[in-house]
Amino acid sequence: MNFLAPGFEHSVTSGIIAATIAVMALAAAVIGALTLAGRGTPAFRRELWLRLGSWAVLLPMIIVPIVLGREWTIAAVTLLGLACLREYDRATGLFREHLLTAVVAIGILAANFAALDHWYGFFVALWPLMVGVISVASIPQDRPAGYIQRTALAIFAYMLFGAGLAHLGFMANDPRAQPLLLLLVLAVGLNDVAAFTTGKLFGRRKLLPATSPNKTIAGAVGALVCTTALVTLVGRPIFVGSPMDSLPLLVLFGALVSISASSAT
Repeated sequence: MNFLAPGFEHSVTSGIIAATIAVMALAAAVIGALTLAGRGTPAFRRELWLRLGSWAVLLPMIIVPIVLGREWTIAAVTLLGLACLREYDRATGLFREHLLTAVVAIGILAANFAALDHWYGFFVALWPLMVGVISVASIPQDRPAGYIQRTALAIFAYMLFGAGLAHLGFMANDPRAQPLLLLLVLAVGLNDVAAFTTGKLFGRRKLLPATSPNKTIAGAVGALVCTTALVTLVGRPIFVGSPMDSLPLLVLFGALVSISASSAT
């Protein structure tokens, strides 16, 4: 009898996890050596340790649910969606609209329930249904002022953290999806690290100084190259024998992952 979690039955999953542990250990050794040698500014070294510590906490929270199976993955995606909604509400001021926030939260729960039940028809139908529900939810409050703004913010929140993010959970219904999910979430992490590292080493010109003052053109290019290379290399054995088993498509997929990750962060 095989007592391994489904994710470990795919060699790529085991390889991704082993490589992640190795990279974390190597990063700790490099940062430790920089610290002992006094290389770089104290602020730079502190930032490196903080980022390493953050990923040391985040990676187990990402990897463990995916490896444990679809129920755990969908539960983790649900909690992540609600947590993201909370931060979004605070950033946009939507937290003042208690009714709309509650409706969006219910929509997130409904989308992930559809994923858990593997109910694709309901999962897809929730997109337009939730737009309609959100649009009419606040009408009985008789507050026409600011209606378009608060409704648009709520619809956008559901599209991001309900309809969009729940796809990660729905993908977990396929028993072969674990390596792909791991690749996606870890590629996003690599994108962040690559952007920070190359930006600090080679960055001179700001990418979008008004929108994101810490991002540089060198950092964006470094992240694009590193993430595209990772997705292309690891994606080959994941998609073998499928229509995605094509070098141009894998390169395009990797570039899209990098660009999406950079836009989100």
